[in-house]
Amino acid sequence: MDTNINAAVAALTSTFPNETSLNKDICAQHAHTTSHIPAQLPDAVLFAENTEQVAQAVTILAKHNCPIIAFGTGTSLEGHINAPMGGISIDLSRMNNILAVNQEDMDVVVQPGVTRVHLNQHLRDTGLFFPIDPGADASIGGMAATRASGTNAVRYGTMREAVMALEVVLPNGAIMRTGGRARKSAAGYDLTNLFVGSEGTLGIITELTLRVHGIPNHISGGICSFPTITKACEAVIETIQMGIRVARIELLDALQVKACNLYSKSSLPERPLLLLEFHGNEQSVEEDRRSFQEIAEDHGGTAFQWSIDAEERNKLWKVRHDAFWAASSLIPDASIFTTDVCVPISRLAECVDATQRDIAESQLISPIVGHVGDGNFHCLILMPNDKPDMEERIEAFCQRLSQRALDMGGTCTGEHGIGQGKRNFLAIEAQSALPIMQAIKMQLDPQNIMNPGKIFLDDNS
Repeated sequence: MDTNINAAVAALTSTFPNETSLNKDICAQHAHTTSHIPAQLPDAVLFAENTEQVAQAVTILAKHNCPIIAFGTGTSLEGHINAPMGGISIDLSRMNNILAVNQEDMDVVVQPGVTRVHLNQHLRDTGLFFPIDPGADASIGGMAATRASGTNAVRYGTMREAVMALEVVLPNGAIMRTGGRARKSAAGYDLTNLFVGSEGTLGIITELTLRVHGIPNHISGGICSFPTITKACEAVIETIQMGIRVARIELLDALQVKACNLYSKSSLPERPLLLLEFHGNEQSVEEDRRSFQEIAEDHGGTAFQWSIDAEERNKLWKVRHDAFWAASSLIPDASIFTTDVCVPISRLAECVDATQRDIAESQLISPIVGHVGDGNFHCLILMPNDKPDMEERIEAFCQRLSQRALDMGGTCTGEHGIGQGKRNFLAIEAQSALPIMQAIKMQLDPQNIMNPGKIFLDDNS
């Protein structure tokens, strides 16, 4: 340990003897294990129980110039929770209370450790639901910090649209509130959205006010197969351009479908597949479903299966949400490299087609899945552990994919974030805005103790 970190750990343990752990296994659980990025352990973990504890801990750690990494459930994919300089992981999972449900105003106030499944279970009897669904049962605080998205984003938006107000502990230990419960405001800078997506580099989110939605009266979901992935993407593009009110539209390529069938014991047609869901009243849902089916048929779509039965739909979405683990199981004991990009919807088919050709030419094994209604897709690249020489090839592919997305007017990451893994491409994508981002970071966190080594390349990490 660095001398400052030793002193910080001693001070933290003295102040929070029952909440602080130096156990190596616990520290290992708070480093990155859900991606190819190697784990870098913190020196200690503080299990915070309220905002005041977080503020007090940050004040102590700032005095010792000690790195601080906020931890939710650890489901992020770009090394966000690693501790490349050591330091303290502040685990917010015990801050898991739902503080208020304002049913008439359709908003809720929660602590950061509340997970999306917990929140929706709590809301079920109110007729409301929280639509942001990244697949994993992530914590709400972590979802805000990484600007999470997911299967419902095409209709309901991302965390950027869902978060109305925040309580944040700043790097000096001060507690700040941003935003409010009004549906709109023209008052000053939008500090709420400054912290949404800041990946824990500007402060620690300790409370959130969220916009929620009414549970639809009628939901219809189903699947449709296509002869090629390009045809599936073309159907998506036309569906969005025609203004069809699709709530979810997910793509699985043929290899991913095969993996899902093997892993989930399902029997989906092993061709490029779209999974869809429509929300609304019975008449509007049926109109949208028919309109989509006409478009899909024009692009070679077949094997339509539709259902309004919640249990059947949930089974399908369980298969989709298990796609990561299904892909991992294609090659036992393989490492999995996950990456995502997002492009304007008009360039989706072109980008996915070029990416599939690149995968084949690079002799890689990589299923493709995507939240394609907003132009976002993921590659799940498998590397057998007995072929470590593939890592350089995989890295080169990921670099080409990110550059391809940027060349098409897109982004190097639609929802995974920058973390450690995509810092070089943020520099390319942000260009003249990057110095402004760095200036904001320096102004709020001059010691660079908040999640150092993330987002920016030149922070001496």
